[in-house]
Amino acid sequence: MPELPEVETTCRGISPHITGKKIAKVTIRQKQLRWPIPDNLSETLCGLVVKQVTRRGKYLLLKTNKAHTVILHLGMSGNLRVVNSQLKPGKHDHVDFVFADGTILRFNDTRKFGAILCTSEPILQHKLISSLGPEPLTDQFTGNYLHQLSRNKKTTVKAFIMDAHNVVGVGNIYASESLFMAGILPTRHAGKISLKRYKKLVDSIKVILQQAIDQGGTTLKDFVNEQGKPGYFQQSLSVYDRFEQECIKCSSPIKQVKIAQRASYFCQFCQR
Repeated sequence: MPELPEVETTCRGISPHITGKKIAKVTIRQKQLRWPIPDNLSETLCGLVVKQVTRRGKYLLLKTNKAHTVILHLGMSGNLRVVNSQLKPGKHDHVDFVFADGTILRFNDTRKFGAILCTSEPILQHKLISSLGPEPLTDQFTGNYLHQLSRNKKTTVKAFIMDAHNVVGVGNIYASESLFMAGILPTRHAGKISLKRYKKLVDSIKVILQQAIDQGGTTLKDFVNEQGKPGYFQQSLSVYDRFEQECIKCSSPIKQVKIAQRASYFCQFCQR
């Protein structure tokens, strides 16, 4: 599943190719995604100019010169790439944003869990955006914030930091990696963790996410070829998906447990 670093990399990758360009039409080949694509999407966007490509959590936002903003979510398997009009769409290429100069922003989604919506209301007031927690790489996300929010919480700390109402974008992979770096067991109750340890966890989250973004940023050219997939999956991970392999710190076997229906990986000696 694309997580925050992958979505940020996508944002950076497509932005130079579509910002300032006029939308000529939107071609919809598959309307049924997570939510149905609005019937009037092409009519609404035709003639508008993309003024800015931004991100809030895992949502990509295409802001136009009018009041309309396109909201895109990559779901479980989605990706966006920039192609020219000569490249024929494949089986899972569901939507094309066609620009006046012939550039196409193509949305591909094998499992159809992604989303493409459009709103004219202030984007921060939209129901999908308004309840989101702070961005993890901003000054608003601190150890003090997490510690205060977690008091009396009986949920596991891993589920706690993966809840987008608490902080956005800390998905399964990066939650496991951050907890390992901070030395915290993913099964610990969120409300039982000290302020000192939350400060370390916040620092670890910021480091892990920034490293992933920096690595993804080296493959931006991939957004303008046929594959359109950045190389972030090749990054070296310390615990995620390393069940029974040696811990990089103490050489004991990595353990696995399910938390909130997701596989969680940890070292029973390096994390407590």
